[in-house]
Amino acid sequence: MEEKEFNQLNVIPLVDIMLVLLTIVLVTATFIAQGSLPIKLPSAKYSESKHLRTYKVVINKSGEVFFEDKKVNLTELRNALSRIPKTSAISIYADKRASVEALVSVLDVLKGLKMKKVFITTQVLR
Repeated sequence: MEEKEFNQLNVIPLVDIMLVLLTIVLVTATFIAQGSLPIKLPSAKYSESKHLRTYKVVINKSGEVFFEDKKVNLTELRNALSRIPKTSAISIYADKRASVEALVSVLDVLKGLKMKKVFITTQVLR
C-alpha cells in the first residue's frame, strides 16, 4: 500500500470557524453596548461626547425611571443619589417619546440635591 505525503494544510475549515466566531462576538458586543433598556435617544446636531464614568438615569417611553438599570420611583432615586458625591457625573438617557414631565421630575430631583455634573445623552446627527 502506498502512503500519501502531507505537503499542504487545508485552512478553509479553520477560516470558516473563525468567521462564525467573529460574527458571534460582534453580535454579542452590539447587544451589550445597547444596554438592557430599549430606548430611542433624541438627536442633537451639536452634542459633545463624554467618555467618563457616570451614573446612569434612564427614562423609558412610558415615563418609568431607572437608576443604574434598577427601576425606581422619584423618592428612591433621591435616596440613591443622595448617597453619591455631589460632583459625580450623572447621564440622563431619556427616550424621545417620554413625557417632558418625567424628564423635568428627574431634573428637579437632581437640582434639589445640587448635583453639579448632569448630562442629557443624545444621538449625534451626521
